Amino acid sequence: MYFLYVGLFGALGGMCRYAINLWLGGGDFPYATLVVNLIGCFLLAFVMRFLAEKSRISLVILNGIGTGFIGAFTTFSAFSVDAIQLLENGEIVLAISYILISFIGGLLMVKLGAMLSTRLLKRGTSDVG
Repeated sequence: MYFLYVGLFGALGGMCRYAINLWLGGGDFPYATLVVNLIGCFLLAFVMRFLAEKSRISLVILNGIGTGFIGAFTTFSAFSVDAIQLLENGEIVLAISYILISFIGGLLMVKLGAMLSTRLLKRGTSDVG
């Protein structure tokens, strides 16, 4: 069942990434890849922590969401290719900006996702008592 969930969620994640690429693609700067990777960083931190602690969703489905959906939604390979293409095209400032925004922004989005899930989880426990 694990492979089925990963495959199904992976198909959905890939389709979502493709839709965002159609919406934001084109131009000199890889906005679509940047957006999906930043959203993916937030989602992985938020959804996995929140759902793991708050929901009755099975571990197999959670892994399907994390590995399948978010794994297929985000893309390190496209990030790498985009960065190299910017460098090869002589767009040094754009390439460095893209790399820094991706890394720093990714870390900040993980922190934001973790903080938000922790805040929501704490709020849920204070309502009970």
